[in-house]
Amino acid sequence: MNSSNKFNIAVLIDGDNAQPGLIKYILEEISKYGKATIRRIYGDWTSPHMNGWKEVLNQYSISPIQKFAYTTGKNSTDSSLIIDAMDILHGKSVDGFCIVSSDSDYTGLAKRIREEGLFVMGIGRKTTPIAFVNSCEVFTFTEILQPQPQKTVRTKKTKDKEDKDKQAAATTKKTAQKTSKLSQPDLSILDKAYEISSSEDEGTYISQVGLALRKIDPSFDPRNYGYKTLTQLFQSLDKYEVINNEVNGLNHPLVRKK
Repeated sequence: MNSSNKFNIAVLIDGDNAQPGLIKYILEEISKYGKATIRRIYGDWTSPHMNGWKEVLNQYSISPIQKFAYTTGKNSTDSSLIIDAMDILHGKSVDGFCIVSSDSDYTGLAKRIREEGLFVMGIGRKTTPIAFVNSCEVFTFTEILQPQPQKTVRTKKTKDKEDKDKQAAATTKKTAQKTSKLSQPDLSILDKAYEISSSEDEGTYISQVGLALRKIDPSFDPRNYGYKTLTQLFQSLDKYEVINNEVNGLNHPLVRKK
C-alpha cells in the first residue's frame, strides 16, 4: 500500500484518547501505508483538557471539530467521529481510515469499514481492548512510537577499555532481555505465520510472513519486542535462518527453519 502515492487515508483522532505530543510520530507511522489527506480531531475545545492539541493543529494541518459534552461525565466525540467516518466512507474520497483512539466504542466502526473493503488501521495505547485491535487490519501501539532518549556521546579521551567492556556487557544483557519478551504465545503466532507463508522447506520472504502476521494479530509488531524490523527479530531466534536475497540492488531477505 505504501508503494502507491494515490492511497489516501482519512485520519480521525479522538482528542480525549490521544496524546498531542505523539502526533508527529503518529503521522509518520500512517505515512508508511498512505497519504493522510483528511485529518480531523474531535473534542470539546472549551475544555482545558484539549489545550495541548491547540499548539499542534496548524503545525500538522489538523482540522478541529467542536463537540460539546451534553451530559456531565460524557461527551459526543465518539458519535460525531463515527458519523463523520460514515459520511467519508460513502463519499468514496479515500482508500482507507486510521482511527486514533484506545476506546472500544470504535470497534463497530472498524468492522463496518472493513466490510466495505477499505483499509482500516488503529493507533492507541496497549490498554486498548482486544476487540477494537482485532477489528483493524493494522494496529500500532503508541508506546512504541515514543522517541527513545538520546545517548550522550563521550569523547575519545574518556573512552577506555573498561568502558568498552561495560558496553559489551550491556549489549549482551539487552539482547537477552529482548529475546525474553517473546512469550510462548508470541512465538506460536510467529511460527503459524511462517507456516502459512512458506512452501515446503524452501523458506519464504520475510515480507510475506509480515503480511500473514498482521492477518493473525493486527497488533503484532517487532518494535513491541525491542526490534526495529521483523528481519532483526528472526535473526534473534535460534530456530530460524535469515538469508540475504538481492534483487536489482535491493535486499528482499528470506527466512527458513534451520
